[in-house]
Amino acid sequence: QVQLVESGGGLVQPGGSLRLSCAASGRFFSIYTMGWYRQAPGKQRELVASIGGGGTTNYVDSVKGRFTISRDNSKKVVYLQMNNLKPEDTAVYYCNRHPTPDWVWGQGTQVTVSS
Repeated sequence: QVQLVESGGGLVQPGGSLRLSCAASGRFFSIYTMGWYRQAPGKQRELVASIGGGGTTNYVDSVKGRFTISRDNSKKVVYLQMNNLKPEDTAVYYCNRHPTPDWVWGQGTQVTVSS
């Protein structure tokens, strides 16, 4: 069973930056499309960004131009660089497969954007 461990969250002021990391265990990581998801209080979990095994990326409109997803297949890690953060980015951030997030969810990492 693949384990996912997210890290890198924290409290940041509007306009600030954070870099999230997601470490995955298991084999064949490089062949899977991975996604970063987030869940704000009272809202459903949503996909924020995805990256294919070959590096093709996609973003939800609300983060385009501000977030960058990347991966290091040799380390089995997916990153999410978040710049120009806004209060509406406040959420718990998770990673998982995309489009079917059928691995066991990790604990997530809390991102809070507030002055």
